[in-house]
Amino acid sequence: MSQPCVNIGMVGHVDHGKTTLVKSLSGVWTDTHSEEMKRGISIRLGYADTTFRKCPTCEGTKSYTVSKVCETCGSSTEETRTISFVDSPGHETLMATMLSGAAIMDGAILVIAANEACPQPQTKEHLMALNIIGKKNIVIVQNKIDLVSRDKIIEHYKQIKEFVKGTVAEDAPIIPVSAQQNTNIDALIAAVEDIIPTPTYKQNLPSEMLIARSFDINKPGTSIDQIAGGVIGGTLTEGLLHPKDEIEIRPGRKVESEGTTKWIPITTYITEIFAGKEEVHEATPGGLLAIGTKLDPTLTKSDTLTGQVAGEPDTLPPTHHQFTLELHLLERVVGAVDEEDIGVIKTSEPLMLNVGTATTVGVVSSARGDIAEVKLKRPVCARIGSTVAISRRIGARWRLIGMGVISE
Repeated sequence: MSQPCVNIGMVGHVDHGKTTLVKSLSGVWTDTHSEEMKRGISIRLGYADTTFRKCPTCEGTKSYTVSKVCETCGSSTEETRTISFVDSPGHETLMATMLSGAAIMDGAILVIAANEACPQPQTKEHLMALNIIGKKNIVIVQNKIDLVSRDKIIEHYKQIKEFVKGTVAEDAPIIPVSAQQNTNIDALIAAVEDIIPTPTYKQNLPSEMLIARSFDINKPGTSIDQIAGGVIGGTLTEGLLHPKDEIEIRPGRKVESEGTTKWIPITTYITEIFAGKEEVHEATPGGLLAIGTKLDPTLTKSDTLTGQVAGEPDTLPPTHHQFTLELHLLERVVGAVDEEDIGVIKTSEPLMLNVGTATTVGVVSSARGDIAEVKLKRPVCARIGSTVAISRRIGARWRLIGMGVISE
């Protein structure tokens, strides 16, 4: 398998078949967290890699597959490219996790189940999130077509077309699929190859990696001399990484002393790099990576470093404890049963903010028109001009209300 070159998000309402579709395309079941297995939903971001292939003999969508041997004619297939899938949770309480995943997506597959009316609440919220952060390369999957009649599928298709009108997905292809039965997967691969291109990356710049997961891979009882360093997972947005490279991680670790709190950047060395399950000696941008480091694994366990940025020392974006946002708000709240007007952002209001893969809460210190100054509960590492997804507490949930751009 070649190194992944593009990240594709699986988004949509809970239980519409996102994880099953990833398994159809990759053979990997991404729900591995114990609570996910028990509850049957995705809680954390899931990852899986697959290589799309094409039969040199067959024509049209039938030529696309993930198999090394063409199911139609038996010819050996040829690699087109390797994809990393980011499987986002669809449950409304996990919207922040989905927004963190959206930061590393180059395109998205919006999964909509044909056996439920369209749109469902989180179908709307996920599409609005893609709309807000400008993810334009979208393929729509009309899943579970094996559960409904032909007439219902056509009626549901019309509902989807009406739903996406005026959004980034207005012209997106709609592919009818049964992920459970592996039906029409070839047509889906063809659509993804056509709609979601491989981005052009700047490998000559200093390395910069968005951290989306972090792990302690050591089993309980491991002897001290056998303990492996902490692992960070995410995507390289520019530059290259190699084993033995020194990297810096920002904002870093929290240090409390004499009544003050500081965040100190962490520096460490890379020990090994994995793309999928294969060890590589050079990490290139695009796709998802697991980076072994010399960090104390207590620093990386349980996703402690999720939302931070890693890269070449002294080149990373600044750490912000506060920033000014240029606001672009929606007219109405999406994802809730009652889609009330959003209104203005007020001084002293708490907001949930997603910057890159980071999720933090900020309190508005000053709000005037379309500008808000926000003090952050947890600092973030981000460049001026970065996009920030903004959510407001409405009832018992955080609801997406718009976006902002960091201006200073």
